[in-house]
Amino acid sequence: MKSNPWFFWLALLTTGITLTVVVLGAWVRLTDAGLGCPDWPGCYGHLDVPRTPEAIAAANAAFPERPVEVNKGWREMIHRYAAGIVGLLIAGMGYYAWRRRHIPGQSWKVPLFLIALVTVQATLGAWTVTWQLKPAVVTAHLLGGLATLSLLWWVTLRTNRLGGAGRLAGRRGLNALLAAGLVVAIGQITLGGWVSTNYAALACNEFPACSLGEYWPERADFSEGFVLWRGLGVNYEFGVLDHPARMAVHLVHRAGAIVAALVLGALAWWLWRAGGIGRGIGVALGVVLVAQIGIGIGNVVYSLPLSLAVAHNAGAALLMMVLVTAIHLIRPLR
Repeated sequence: MKSNPWFFWLALLTTGITLTVVVLGAWVRLTDAGLGCPDWPGCYGHLDVPRTPEAIAAANAAFPERPVEVNKGWREMIHRYAAGIVGLLIAGMGYYAWRRRHIPGQSWKVPLFLIALVTVQATLGAWTVTWQLKPAVVTAHLLGGLATLSLLWWVTLRTNRLGGAGRLAGRRGLNALLAAGLVVAIGQITLGGWVSTNYAALACNEFPACSLGEYWPERADFSEGFVLWRGLGVNYEFGVLDHPARMAVHLVHRAGAIVAALVLGALAWWLWRAGGIGRGIGVALGVVLVAQIGIGIGNVVYSLPLSLAVAHNAGAALLMMVLVTAIHLIRPLR
């Protein structure tokens, strides 16, 4: 059974825009524009960024601790506008799916769950600003964005208009390996978010060593590096950790990369050996995995250029989409 083609195209469009929002969020964070608007949902009390001398003067008077930076403000607002569009599209998907829930082949539970998820995302977006880039909140916001993207792609696939559902069902060992790959990928992405939100990407500035020729420096402070809650009222822009704590965060992410490479590499090999459509997904997983490793190394070697840093976030999003596609292949439609 196939669902209505309009629902498929709506889901595909929403997935594409959500991928753009995820990349935009990384761009905003990496250009230090996360606090380009110190309030939420507007910007200095406006629906857009203050531009006239009078509006900028009024905004500076209202928020003396955060003078207007027009370029940073627009980056943040563009991200918010795009996220708002995604929210409206998801609401439309949920309403459409609910109205057609009695029709065979129509997915409706996940679209309704997505409405709740995007509401949580909006709350995390507000806290990201009002709690001044608190790492736990920003990391959760990143994971929520990737979860939204993954579920939207799942809904798109399960409309059965791209085919492939259940083509690899019953393959011995694949379910366990895919589950392990998904857990490892989510864990590694979480560590990557923690590295980014704590400004620890260059705490180790060498490769393959960490710093000064040491691979695992004894001065790394792991207990301080993974404190999840430090209270409210702290401005986390540019980070609050000292260098040994940031080094610890970076080292754990590197260790996680080794585990992810082994598990996901094994999964890619298994899928490739399955042949047919599995071979294509295995190749896609292998390409994304190798690209992610190369980009991660490049971020260290070339001192975190913006293009590579944003690409690393986009690669994480593509990795999740490939894994969701693999799950689609082992799960037959009801």
